[in-house]
Amino acid sequence: MSDQVVTRFAPSPTGFLHIGGARTALFNWLYARGRGGKFLLRIEDTDRERSTPEATAAILQGMQWLGLDHDGEVISQFDRADRHAEVARHLLSEGKAYKCFSTQDEIAAFRDQARADGKSTLFRSPWRDAETSTHPDVPYVIRIKAPQDGVTVIRDQVQGDVTIRNDQLDDMILLRSDGTPVYMLAVVVDDHDMGVTHVIRGDDHLNNAARQMMIYQAMGWNVPVWAHIPLIHGPDGKKLSKRHGALGAQEYQAMGYPAAGMRNYLARLGWSHGDDEFFTDQQALEWFDLDGIGKSPARFDFKKLENLCGQHIAVSDDAALRQEIAEYIDAAGRPALSETQLHDLERAMYCLKDRARTFPELIEKAHFFLTSRPISPDEKSAKALESVSDGILEELTPQLQNASWSRNALEETLNSFAETNGVKFGKLAGPLRAVLAGRAVTPSVFDMMLVLGKEETLARLSDAVN
Repeated sequence: MSDQVVTRFAPSPTGFLHIGGARTALFNWLYARGRGGKFLLRIEDTDRERSTPEATAAILQGMQWLGLDHDGEVISQFDRADRHAEVARHLLSEGKAYKCFSTQDEIAAFRDQARADGKSTLFRSPWRDAETSTHPDVPYVIRIKAPQDGVTVIRDQVQGDVTIRNDQLDDMILLRSDGTPVYMLAVVVDDHDMGVTHVIRGDDHLNNAARQMMIYQAMGWNVPVWAHIPLIHGPDGKKLSKRHGALGAQEYQAMGYPAAGMRNYLARLGWSHGDDEFFTDQQALEWFDLDGIGKSPARFDFKKLENLCGQHIAVSDDAALRQEIAEYIDAAGRPALSETQLHDLERAMYCLKDRARTFPELIEKAHFFLTSRPISPDEKSAKALESVSDGILEELTPQLQNASWSRNALEETLNSFAETNGVKFGKLAGPLRAVLAGRAVTPSVFDMMLVLGKEETLARLSDAVN
């Protein structure tokens, strides 16, 4: 086996990139990238009726959003069907596989009789050791000769050693009667040819490993390192499904979760590094290892996701946030922001990102400069205007006209004005929020004034007075 780590993500393009698949891709990406290895992408599109180009595009877009870059070209499993069939025929020529002429009716009759006799319904083909001279001139499948005694041990990095009795393994079909390869064969051949050293996938594939090992061993190929990770459950402990909320990676993008926060949360979902909850991509790459993956299913928790996303938004680069928010707006189908608005968004980021857990929350905080005059206060902020006379706002205007437009100067001016008028600053802040933003919950009055600028601030005050 190569010294270089090679992992792969191999989704079936029958829908969107499920969040469980996104986590599997992330684990493979972290393991390979953290060790200077390769991370490959294979689309398992052999089911032609269910596989669609749109679904493949959705998988690629979901991975792009999550920042999970792959090495080399995307491999199509369907395009490699001839190579899969070649391996099946090689095993046939080596006597490690055989032609089976049993019909579906004969197999069904075998199983019915086995049930009636209280025996195993595992099909045992009468053609396994038949002489070639007895073969009829009719369609056949190619089956592998499974070991009939002893055990197969799956040495799994997450589940531990899993032992399966070989008398529980059937002579698996490799090639159908129409000459097309089965999925189990295709997976093994592709993984071998792609040089995959570590197979990290959901534990719903654990039983497949024993059957796939038959092909590795029959071909004399190195068996990869197995790591079967538990599935993701919803908050109720049941398998994650549509009733629990969003399922596709792109849905989470459209809901306004930052990719860095999503990566952090998915990495933490079933894997741990001590008690660390929040960590950067660089830390995840340094820390991630298979022995940190738990055996029990992880539970998806939107509150924890939002908490981590908020922490990532708070420490993100402003220019990078501007770009990701523009992509979010496009993904969510919201009206696009102008270049001027995006510029102002980046400039105002310092007072927007601290407590925003999602991009919709951040954009709501940015409402004060994304909206245009005249400002229409909402019901809650309008009540604050009722508590202060227009006269006070009118008196404030010339004070601000003469103020230097810096934070210290504005604080000094407004605090002095409040004291002169015998009110606490809080009593003045509410009406100013209503005038400047039309909202009761906003960034600080001083930050809004600095972002809006002197001219726009005074214009909004004038609108309110008049």
